[in-house]
Amino acid sequence: MKKVLVVDDAAFMRMSIKNILERNGYVVAGEAENGKVGVKRYKELAPDIVTLDITMPEMDGITALKEIKKIDNKAKVVIVSAMGQEVYVREAIMCGAASFIVKPFKEEHVVKTLQAI
Repeated sequence: MKKVLVVDDAAFMRMSIKNILERNGYVVAGEAENGKVGVKRYKELAPDIVTLDITMPEMDGITALKEIKKIDNKAKVVIVSAMGQEVYVREAIMCGAASFIVKPFKEEHVVKTLQAI
């Protein structure tokens, strides 16, 4: 079973992603409410996959992605954000994101995306 770290500033979104993952055989190793805490938890938990929002207080998702990739350049990070504009998608992919999911999302799309990485 793959361990996932869920990073999003909205508690309801973390719960939604967590429920989808657990229903589909993933283990949610931890959660974080911003990028700064997400990077710290990545170091502690060494998850297989990270889901990461872009717009968060203290440290945004792009900065957190860069920090996680410094720790582990093989880290598998999926950006999950309502900001589906091409510029954010391009920046996230250029910084090493494995994929990008736009909110609102369907459960099947989340599962397929995580299975693909």
